[in-house]
Amino acid sequence: MKQPPVPAEVEDYFFDLAPSARAVLYPVIDAVRDAMPRGYELGMPHGMPGWVIPLSTYPKTYNGQPLSYVSLAAQKNYHSLYLMALYGNPAADAAFRAEWAATGLKLNMGKSCLRFKTLADIDLDIVTRSVASLSVEDFLATYERIKR
Repeated sequence: MKQPPVPAEVEDYFFDLAPSARAVLYPVIDAVRDAMPRGYELGMPHGMPGWVIPLSTYPKTYNGQPLSYVSLAAQKNYHSLYLMALYGNPAADAAFRAEWAATGLKLNMGKSCLRFKTLADIDLDIVTRSVASLSVEDFLATYERIKR
């Protein structure tokens, strides 16, 4: 399946980063893009590259903004990968954390924010399996359940 072109705003975000940050984040965004289920749209939600459920698909969000599924950001001292599917799904979150623990890598993660400094700090196989596992319909079902 051919991926849609990367929006100009996303390219600009990466262009403005230090080369060392681009070297870490490009492989992550490429892996996530390749694993992304149909129906999510790449853009710049909350000022960072990420995939959302467009308002044309689901307009009744709590804040009038598209629902974020996965976002990526360069921070001053680390990088962040926001995996919103884990935030509202305790079983998926527990499975993710258990699978990560089995790798021996240190997990630096809040409720949905996976923090890493280098590519060696992140297991892209686990991340991409998590990303690929949730269709737009399933993500919306979780959102609707939580919203009530």
